[in-house]
Amino acid sequence: HIGVPLTLLRLRPEHDLAVVEMGASHPGDIKELVEIAEPDYGIITNVGKAHLEGFGSFEGIIKTKGEMYDYLRTRKEATIFIHNDNPYLKKIAYGLHQIAYGSEDGLYINGHVTGNSPYLTFEWKTDNESKYHEVQTRLIGEYNFPNALAAVTIGHFFGMEPEKIDKALAGYTPQNNRSQLKKTADNTLIIDAYNANPTSMMASISNFRNMQAENKMLILGDMRELGKDSADEHQKIADYLEECGFKDVVLVGELFAATRHSYQSYPDVTALIAELQREKPCGKTILIKGSNGIKLSSVVEYL
Repeated sequence: HIGVPLTLLRLRPEHDLAVVEMGASHPGDIKELVEIAEPDYGIITNVGKAHLEGFGSFEGIIKTKGEMYDYLRTRKEATIFIHNDNPYLKKIAYGLHQIAYGSEDGLYINGHVTGNSPYLTFEWKTDNESKYHEVQTRLIGEYNFPNALAAVTIGHFFGMEPEKIDKALAGYTPQNNRSQLKKTADNTLIIDAYNANPTSMMASISNFRNMQAENKMLILGDMRELGKDSADEHQKIADYLEECGFKDVVLVGELFAATRHSYQSYPDVTALIAELQREKPCGKTILIKGSNGIKLSSVVEYL
């Protein structure tokens, strides 16, 4: 309600293209914002279990994000960019001109992950190319691959040269505690503490499980705004940690503390920091993931 108008008010006659991010936490949010912005193109980057408390259910999230597609169906010659590997998006994208990207051959852009230890490396090509472009990013996590491929797709669609696309993606450095890699005097940290929901939490843990690294440790904080699904979703994460065989795990927050698990648990980040001041881990590769409200980013200076 604030960011979209501010973005639009910055536009001037010399601008050819505007990228307007639309967030939602309740049904109807996207409908209101698209009617303000009147986009010609649209992309839903992902559908995850975020803000479940406001949406009521996962289906409510899909329906709300689909409000963008609903609006674009009313526009002549409207186009969407769509992740072809996402069944939820494919199901609701009927009746729209689709520019597809994903892992299958024959798409407008197709690509594959080629490495993730620790940084994401991937290859991509257009549907009429035979040779792949190789990109080494500074992003942590295979879950960033669809976002990178979306950037390739939109850039190519609007006439960006492949070399410039590759250079921009290779040069992008994440900030704001999103998929950051930080090496301290004692440990290697993977900081993804800007936000967390069951989808992103599971993706981060899965990626960490597959990453080639020594002495892995996880510091995970509660996931907020999950409503009636909160207890079940936190238990699923605790169970998945056991399934992965992680031994060195620290859980922070009352919601994780209420789950059945065999790990160290702290009621809040203050209690964890007090423990880290007594005994700091050394020689570890540490994943730090949790909702912003848990303030896990504040533990970085103690690691």
